[in-house]
Amino acid sequence: MLRPTPLFAASFARLIHGTTLAGLLALALPVAAASVAPVAAEHGMVVTAQHLATDVGVAVLKRGGNAVDAAVAVGYALAVVYPAAGNLGGGGFMTLQLADGRKTFLDFREKAPLTATANMYLDADGKVIPGLSEDGYLAVGVPGTVAGLEAMRTRYGTQSRQTLIAPAIALARDGYVLQQGDVNMLGTATAAFRKDAPSAAIFLNHGEPWKVGERLVQKDLARTLQAVQKRGVAGFYAGPVARQLVQASQAHSGLLSLADLEQYSPRELKPVECDYRGYHVVSAPPPSSGGVVICEMLNVLEGYPLGTLGFHSAQATHYTIEAMRHAYVDRNSYLGDPDFVHNPVDHLIDRDYAARLRAAIDPAHAGNSQAIKPGVSPHEGQNTTHYSIVDAAGNAVSITYTLNDWFGAKVTPAGTGVLLNDEMDDFTAKVGVPNAYGLVQGEANAIAPGKRPLSSMSPTIVSRDGKPLLVVGTPGGSHIITTVLQVILNVVDYGMDVQQATDAPRFHQQWMPESTAYEPYTFSADTLRVLESMGHTLLVQRPQNHIAAILVGAPALGAKPVGANRYYGANDPRTRTGLAAGY
Repeated sequence: MLRPTPLFAASFARLIHGTTLAGLLALALPVAAASVAPVAAEHGMVVTAQHLATDVGVAVLKRGGNAVDAAVAVGYALAVVYPAAGNLGGGGFMTLQLADGRKTFLDFREKAPLTATANMYLDADGKVIPGLSEDGYLAVGVPGTVAGLEAMRTRYGTQSRQTLIAPAIALARDGYVLQQGDVNMLGTATAAFRKDAPSAAIFLNHGEPWKVGERLVQKDLARTLQAVQKRGVAGFYAGPVARQLVQASQAHSGLLSLADLEQYSPRELKPVECDYRGYHVVSAPPPSSGGVVICEMLNVLEGYPLGTLGFHSAQATHYTIEAMRHAYVDRNSYLGDPDFVHNPVDHLIDRDYAARLRAAIDPAHAGNSQAIKPGVSPHEGQNTTHYSIVDAAGNAVSITYTLNDWFGAKVTPAGTGVLLNDEMDDFTAKVGVPNAYGLVQGEANAIAPGKRPLSSMSPTIVSRDGKPLLVVGTPGGSHIITTVLQVILNVVDYGMDVQQATDAPRFHQQWMPESTAYEPYTFSADTLRVLESMGHTLLVQRPQNHIAAILVGAPALGAKPVGANRYYGANDPRTRTGLAAGY
């Protein structure tokens, strides 16, 4: 029987939302030979999850703005045209490598309110109350996006706030015509919108879902953006907008206060860095677990000849799954906000530690997650959006920001147009109890006033000879880290061009639960049988994540440029809204 090629799976993904494996097989389509070619450009590249936001970023580059300017404009635009994850009411991270070689990381992650407590989501019997950390105002952390965008603009941008925020204001005030991907996205939260009147007034059309071709206008959000345009950070964290946010929170048993907003500030941190097969990786430090876990997994995998073993061969897959399993033990057990806990980063990304992890991996048998624990040798001691931008000078920006779940807490303070996050669910509500992404986390990530929750967001830049080569990131909750890992492996070990590396089907292991999730058509039937015989528990799962990737120099490592084009962008076909574009 003919089986679709692995690269076909991503194009097939949009057909299979919520479908059983039997149903997926029944939907079989003709075999596709390969991915489309990456988008090529001579002067710069922008890849985002929404085509209008990409256009905004390209326009900034064309008029002389640098990659940070474009990133700021895209961030504000996504808050309008990608409301499921683009936001003013959430937070995120930026990894930046400048053309002169400087590297930095900006943390504008949400914080726990000042009156938050470690047991705030437990009942009288000490049990986690379902949904309390995910829906409604009690789930909301202090937003960081506006402060983050303004910090990156003032420190590393070249253009005015008034100029960069203007396209977002126009999109909100005048509206934009909805395409099928936009309607699909909004339709996932119809029931939730109907429970919150301010959200329903915006994201439903007289109580019914929006349709393709209709225009979504967001007047309240336009006014909020105008307040930021006029007053900067104070336009959001003080004055009328701040009062509206706090009044709505307090009226619905939330914890946000004016003091929370007034005291919020982003922080600039040293990124996590490591090397892999001659390439240099720069990624997110705590309170993100992304860079640490990516480097830990790469260090382990560097000891195996993955390219020789072959893409998605049983042996290469086994080693990759086990590297994921061991790294997620450490992620879930030891990492947290560096202002509150010690993060053993140097130890976790040490090559000698990676060698000890490799020694613990049986080449013929799957690991037992129940037996792999913190404190036991050798382990002593989802929804988001991402965009990638590179400019003509060689400045590279990788930004992941989020509301946490799709549409966050599904609440919009009246008059603001701002959907709020449910980032408090990223904390450990109770040790040993999984969160919305199935992550079983430890005391290092316990709730505390003013603390930032542990994240999986992994905005990453891979360089060679000091110059950015691959800019990559993705949404997807706990799957973010393993998705970024596999794109790097696909480019470096398996010789794919950047679009093939993005399209290729993926798998994910996070220690707990025991099973490894994989997208349909990731493995052949023979490979599945071999993995199962090794003791792996495998679970098919619908595709997720939206990779935004840029490769600089050529479409693939070792390939030749196409004409004068230096930048090659890949938009993930798993969603219908994104766009890679340059000029």
